[in-house]
Amino acid sequence: MFSVCLFLGTCAFMAIRIKLAETKTVLQNLLMCLTVFYTVYYLVLGICFVTFRLQIYDGLAPFNFKTNPSWANAKYIVGLISLEATFFICGLLFAIIVEEWIWDYAITITVIHIIACSSVMQEFPKMAHWWVALGSGLFSMISGGQILAYILFKDNFIYPILNDF
Repeated sequence: MFSVCLFLGTCAFMAIRIKLAETKTVLQNLLMCLTVFYTVYYLVLGICFVTFRLQIYDGLAPFNFKTNPSWANAKYIVGLISLEATFFICGLLFAIIVEEWIWDYAITITVIHIIACSSVMQEFPKMAHWWVALGSGLFSMISGGQILAYILFKDNFIYPILNDF
């Protein structure tokens, strides 16, 4: 009886240990993806500010969803281009970092970004143009990242066995 309890206890400990190792890996990947996301965002934003010759560099620009949506407004165009470019580039970089489940990390980073935007601007974004831009950026992040991950790591992909269903 003691050996059975010891065996079950060891199995439970191993399961918890494996679960913690997986959680640690996911959190490390998430932290790397978040760091890459905001680093790329600020790099692209800086390039756009220089390209469009804006006078004032706005450090809160990645979080500002209140900019007047107009094609004549250079600040809006810089924000839009930097948002879309960042999401696409990060999708490709996430494929290299995490190899699989790009969509999961992309959605999680986007939710974190929405929470950060709401915190910085102290209100929840209600502007339809911002949600459309964010949604199209998320779509390009997921699509580009998943396609690149498939091309680079197709031999390592885990395909579900659907015969059991």
